[in-house]
Amino acid sequence: MHTAPPDPRDAHRTHETHQAHEAHVPGDGDGDGRPAPRAAVVVIGYDDAAHVADAVRSALAQGAAVGEVIAVDDCSTDGSGALLDRLAAGEPRLRVVRRDTNSGGCGTPRNTGIDAVTMPYVMFLDSDDVLPAGAARALLDAAEEERAEVAGGLCVRRELPSGREQPWQAGLYAARTVLESPSRLPRLVHDTLCVNKLYRTSFLREHGIRFPEGRFLYEDFVFTARVLAARPRLVLIPDRVYVWHVRRSAERLSLSLDRDGVGNWEARTTACAAAYDVLLGSGQRELARAARAKFLDHELRMYARELGLRDTHHQRAWWAHTRAHLAGYDDADWRRNPTAPGRLLGRVVLASPEPCDLPRLRELAARPARLLPPYAHAPDGTPVWSRGLPQVTLAPFLTRPLPVLPLALDAELRPRLRGTRLTVRLHELYGRVAEAGPLEVEAEWRRREDGRTAPRTRAAFAPPGADPWTAELPVEVAAAGAGTWDLWLTVRFKEGGERVVTAHARTGAGRLRRYVLPDPRHGVLLLQPYATHSGALALRVASGARGVMTVARNRLRRLLH
Repeated sequence: MHTAPPDPRDAHRTHETHQAHEAHVPGDGDGDGRPAPRAAVVVIGYDDAAHVADAVRSALAQGAAVGEVIAVDDCSTDGSGALLDRLAAGEPRLRVVRRDTNSGGCGTPRNTGIDAVTMPYVMFLDSDDVLPAGAARALLDAAEEERAEVAGGLCVRRELPSGREQPWQAGLYAARTVLESPSRLPRLVHDTLCVNKLYRTSFLREHGIRFPEGRFLYEDFVFTARVLAARPRLVLIPDRVYVWHVRRSAERLSLSLDRDGVGNWEARTTACAAAYDVLLGSGQRELARAARAKFLDHELRMYARELGLRDTHHQRAWWAHTRAHLAGYDDADWRRNPTAPGRLLGRVVLASPEPCDLPRLRELAARPARLLPPYAHAPDGTPVWSRGLPQVTLAPFLTRPLPVLPLALDAELRPRLRGTRLTVRLHELYGRVAEAGPLEVEAEWRRREDGRTAPRTRAAFAPPGADPWTAELPVEVAAAGAGTWDLWLTVRFKEGGERVVTAHARTGAGRLRRYVLPDPRHGVLLLQPYATHSGALALRVASGARGVMTVARNRLRRLLH
């Protein structure tokens, strides 16, 4: 996403290299029977000459639906402005607005774009992303057919350079949905992006809906809350309308990826708190509650998964800031779904004045969540988080359905010449696992690059009734092929239910390390079982001499980065 250097100054001085078009009257045509263009696309960028032209071209390629593309250059120094001027010279729909002072964030240039819009509807696009073909038309048609102030569609995160795509909040956009008010679907607070939506320009202006100005990270959160607080009529469509490029190896990481400093976490909690206040202040109490629940389930878990990677100073600062933020939550926030991993994680943070149990919290923050042993009891026999934090009760685990509990499995991969084996262990959880009666486990390896799956294997747990329940399965590594493979396990129970989970990477007697095995097909296989950031077992496979050299180069690149 768009990035800019820290600069607290906020300026509104701009220079336009093209005059504004006259506003189109809604419903007007161009004289030959075709509908008049009705949408504007605001493209913001700072020092992104490598990508901004692709973004602008993707907006112009939307066809007749888009009447103007407003490129707001946030005082770039890398030639972006001159590049945009050259594009505008040959394209009458493109206007370049150049800010004289860098704003330090994304909100101010977007507000500059809103002020310049003459079309009835507006969309936003960051300089390093693109709009897929037909996105504007799909959103515009839906908005006009349903008389909606806001139309939203599916955004996909595309990892570069691999090209692997992951849909963002896909559940919201599974089917066309019309909402008279956002309160009909509180889950909307989970989609904090502003870029996968089309807004009626008059709606934004009449309600004074703008982005936070200046150096304000996660400005989307506040803008989206202001939109929802105004109670628009919405339409959600399953069409793909935005491609969010994720460049983890870039020299300058996007704001959402640059999470090494505590300041990023402080900015995120500030934005979440501001969004909550906006929703609560507008009387949208249910949406405000949903926003706090989203913080626990998404933000808190995401940053907790990475906390073990930080130094002690970072961990202490993060912990203190998180406790201060969560202190504003009330009983109603904690009573909802008391076994949810995010709520349990938050209660542990509140209960301990110092960072504690970080490896265990990392596993709890995983998706799906895993609550690793030991499983402690209070003196009266009540399940609790630990002996050191007996005030964090786990009593709801005794009555909640098994499918919502954070079952813990661990797995150990042992590459061997005569057949690689996977040992899986399922742990008891206060008697609930034995009550369900685990029967068997099925292993599936999914290649991260393209989602392809290797042949599945399964095995019964043996011996019955043991704790942990153990199963051993073969792994067809050669058939799997080169790539990064994630392990998914399906546990089936005597009562007929099943759970799809990941497994904690168990090191056994040694460490997770690389193995080189001869292979009749490829000559050599390089296998590396490893733990992901959330502690789950995964496997890297390289085949042949060329594959081994590629792994070595990639590892060197990661170390240098």
